[in-house]
Amino acid sequence: MTDSSIDKDWWRGGVIYQIYPRSYQDSNGDGIGDLNGITARLWHVASLGVDAIWISPFFTSPMKDFGYDVSDYCDVDPMFGSLSDFDTMVETAHLHGIKVMIDLVLSHTSDLHPWFVESRSSRTNAKSDWYVWSDPQPDGTPPNNWLSIFGGSAWQWDTTREQYYLHNFLTSQPDLNFHCPEVQDALLEVVRFWLDRGVDGFRLDTINFYVHDQELRSNPPLPPERRDDSIAPKVNPYNHQEHIYSKNRPENIAFLERFRALLDEYEGKTAVGEVGDAQRGLEIMGEYTRGTKRVHMCYSFEFLSNTYPSAERVVQVMNDVDERANGGWPCWAYSNHDVVRHASRWNLPPAALRALTTLQMCLRGSVCIYQGEELGLHEADVAYEDLQDPYGIAMWPEFKGRDGCRTPMVWDAQAVNGGFSDSHPWLPVSFEHIRAAVSAQEDDPGALLHHYRRAIAFRHSHVALKKGEHYGMDHTGTVVHFFRKSDDEEIFVAINLSGEPANIDMPEGTWFQIGQELGSAAPGPDGKLHLGPWQPALALRNTH
Repeated sequence: MTDSSIDKDWWRGGVIYQIYPRSYQDSNGDGIGDLNGITARLWHVASLGVDAIWISPFFTSPMKDFGYDVSDYCDVDPMFGSLSDFDTMVETAHLHGIKVMIDLVLSHTSDLHPWFVESRSSRTNAKSDWYVWSDPQPDGTPPNNWLSIFGGSAWQWDTTREQYYLHNFLTSQPDLNFHCPEVQDALLEVVRFWLDRGVDGFRLDTINFYVHDQELRSNPPLPPERRDDSIAPKVNPYNHQEHIYSKNRPENIAFLERFRALLDEYEGKTAVGEVGDAQRGLEIMGEYTRGTKRVHMCYSFEFLSNTYPSAERVVQVMNDVDERANGGWPCWAYSNHDVVRHASRWNLPPAALRALTTLQMCLRGSVCIYQGEELGLHEADVAYEDLQDPYGIAMWPEFKGRDGCRTPMVWDAQAVNGGFSDSHPWLPVSFEHIRAAVSAQEDDPGALLHHYRRAIAFRHSHVALKKGEHYGMDHTGTVVHFFRKSDDEEIFVAINLSGEPANIDMPEGTWFQIGQELGSAAPGPDGKLHLGPWQPALALRNTH
C-alpha cells in the first residue's frame, strides 16, 4: 500500500545540507560533536529551508579515517551517542520537515570489522573471499600496480595468509570483494536496517570503487597532459594512472540495480553517489543515474575542483553533462568535508559567494551544501601539531590534508569555542570563523546566511528551477545565461560571474523581473541588462 501524499521525487532538485558530526555541535563536553548536538541545532537547518540533511559516518569505528573506516555498520560509535539518540534525531528532523540521509561506506571496512578479522585468519574460513586477496608475484611484489588514494601501493602484505589485500585508501581500510554474492547480500541487509530505522536515503561514499577487475590487470599510465588534481593532490602519484581496472568496473551496475530495487520497496527513499574519477566522472554519473533502476543522483568533482567556475567553465560543464551524462541527474556541490572550502579555493569575496549561491540554486540538478558554507567560511589554517587527518600528516606541507574544512561549526561569537563546545575541541576553532558565527550573521540583514535562505526559498518557489529542464546554456563574456522550463513557467537566468560590470541583451518576448530579493537586475531603458559585479538577472514568463 502506498501513501499518495509522499512526493517520491522530492530529491529531484532538492537541497541537501551536509553535516560532519564531529564538528557540528558537542552536547556532552568532550570536545567532539555528536548526534544530540545535531538534534539541538536542527532549528538552524530548518531555518535554511533545505529538504534534507546528509550526515557523514557516525558508525562504530576506530576512527583511523574519522568514521570512513567502519567496524560495525549497524551501531553508533559511543563518541556520537547511541541508536536511541539517532532515533530521536530522525524523529526531530521529521518534525521540522527535514529528511535524513546517512553516509554509507560500502566499498571498504575497517580492518577491525569482524568480517575482516575472520577473513584474514586463514585462506579457508567462511569469509575468506569477502575481501580482495591475492598471492604475490613470483618476486614477492604486489600483484599489480594499483595505487592508494592516500599514496603508495594499494596492496598490503598480511603475514597470516601470506597474501596481499587490496586497500584503495588507508591500509586499515581493506576493500570488500563485490564479486562475492554473500558480501552484496550482507551490505544490502545493512541498507535495510537503516531504512527500517526511518532514514530517507543515503549518500554512497566512493560509489565507483565498489567493484575491482577480477583479473587484477594493471592500470595503464596516464599522460601528464591528462592528469587532474580534482580527486587527489598533484603531489600524489595516484594521478599518474588511468584507473580503469581498480575502479569504474561495468559489473558495478548490477549491484546498483539490486540496491535500487531494495530502496524502491520503501516510499520516497533516495540515494546520491560520490563519483571519484577525474577522467570519466560525468560518464559514470550518467551511467549510474540514467533510468529508474540505478541510483537517483550522483555528484562528480567538476565544481569541487580548483578550477574557478567562470561563465565559460559553467557552460562547458553543463554542456558536458548534457552530452556525456545524457538522461542522468547530477547533484552540484562547491564544498564538502574532503576539499578546501570554496571561498578559499577560488579566493572569493562575499559578493562572489552570493552570485555562485544564486547560480547553484538555478542549475538543473540537485544541490549539496556543506556546513558553514552558508556562513561564507574560509579554509581554516590548522597548524601541523594540531593536524588529525592522516592524509595531511603524510603529505605535509605540499598537501595539508582535510582538517582545514573540518574545523568546528561556529554558532555564537560571544561563547567559548564559538559555541561548539565548552571543552577543548578535537580541532581548533578558527578565530576568523568566530567573527562569521551564526549569532553575528543573524543580526546583520546583509549577511550571507540570509542570502542562502532567500536563494533556497527562491528555488523552492519555482518548479522550473527544482525539476524543470534547461536549454540555451551559453555565456556572453563573464555572464552565464540559460533558461529553465517546466509545464507552467519558463525562467531566464543570467549571472555576472566577475567583479566587473557587464551588459547583455534580454531574450525576446514578454518577461517579468523576479528575484529582487537576490539582487536581480531589471532591464534598462535601452532594453538591455546592465549587470553590476557579481549581479544576477532573473526573469519569468508563463508558458500557457
